[in-house]
Amino acid sequence: MSNNTPIEAYPHFYKLSAARYSCRNYNREPVGRDVLTAVVDAARLAPSACNRQPWVFVVVDEEGPARDAIMKAYDREWIASAPAFIVACGNHAEAWHRPADGKDHTDVDVAIAVEHICLAAASLGLQTCWICNFNAPMVAEALNLPEEMEPVAVIPIGHPAENNIVPEKKRKTTDDILRWGSF
Repeated sequence: MSNNTPIEAYPHFYKLSAARYSCRNYNREPVGRDVLTAVVDAARLAPSACNRQPWVFVVVDEEGPARDAIMKAYDREWIASAPAFIVACGNHAEAWHRPADGKDHTDVDVAIAVEHICLAAASLGLQTCWICNFNAPMVAEALNLPEEMEPVAVIPIGHPAENNIVPEKKRKTTDDILRWGSF
């Protein structure tokens, strides 16, 4: 690989990663439950610390109190355009905690699974947006989550609107983020 660029080394994954973006404008075309199930199944395949899999995904794909609560918990007009939401929930009691310092890996594990969801959606021509800035207690109550479950992220999912503007990816260079041997 030393002579290949990333797109030459793994073209399908590179193109998929480049195609995935934070979509904030969806058409209202419903996403079938079979498709939503397939997307969540990609999360099931995600790795987690000590294979604890401390996650549950609640799909909200119908009008009603749960959808209303999500839109209220993240008070941005654009979110109403999404036909469905996947709420990624973590269970801190099931997660692995690093013995040296007690670090809870729930959020890390759920984050890996959420990115699997986002990439799976992009592979099917859908788009997503990863939302963490929401009123978690409001969403937990609306979804009737058990006390041990925390909503970690809300993921709107759907077909991007035709007039959607795909934002330019502004990323650091590989040289900015890569160190060999030490910092």
